[in-house]
Amino acid sequence: MKTNEFFSSLPQSILSGDDIFLPARVVRKLLRFAGINNSDIFYELGCGYGSMVAIAAREFNARKSVGIEIRKKVAIEARKKISYMDNAEIRIGDIRNEPISDSTVLFFWFTDQKILEHMTKRFTTELKRGARIITIFSPLDLLLPSKTDFPFFLFQKPFRLATSMQQQFESINNKSCIDFVESWSMAEKYINKLDIVPGHHRRFVNILQSVLIWINAWNIGATCESELPAPVESYLGILRTFFGIDLSDLISTTREFK
Repeated sequence: MKTNEFFSSLPQSILSGDDIFLPARVVRKLLRFAGINNSDIFYELGCGYGSMVAIAAREFNARKSVGIEIRKKVAIEARKKISYMDNAEIRIGDIRNEPISDSTVLFFWFTDQKILEHMTKRFTTELKRGARIITIFSPLDLLLPSKTDFPFFLFQKPFRLATSMQQQFESINNKSCIDFVESWSMAEKYINKLDIVPGHHRRFVNILQSVLIWINAWNIGATCESELPAPVESYLGILRTFFGIDLSDLISTTREFK
């Protein structure tokens, strides 16, 4: 099946990120990466069942830990998890409208472009100087991260805006291009850091993720290779032959830079 058919066959909750669960050990890595301490007011935007909110309050002693969740039933369950904590709360509401101006650290993991653009504007205008935003895998719009530990990114206000996608790419990767070996390594880091892929599926996810990373880099002209390398051709064939996934329609014939 073509790429759009493959993604349309997946549950909507996976595509939207609603049902993605981060293990507690990954949550701790993220919060340590953000440098949360007892002076921070932490917000998780789209908090699900509130595990991160609870850990930030209980283990990292955040002055205040707030989760915002639009699904009422999920939010009510999350409230049970933090009911005994004086420094934690769960709000039911849309992150696009809920107040966030008092936060000093936010966790934001949305991929919808409209939400991303809307929230980036809010972060720029509403957050106080020094506020930090942590994201996974993808940076915020064209902002330059203050700290990177792939796939974790931290952005601190005042934000720095890249003049181009190329500048942002070079800032994140410390080089102007990546080859397929680096794409494979990035996919491996992503899988290992998030620790949410069962062992028997890791090889497949590593192949799929590394090919997608390379194709995205190719499409913006950020690959070191000037033509399709043999490993990419081989893995495209494996995905097509053994898993029925054809990613070839994602490969652009025109590239933006380089």
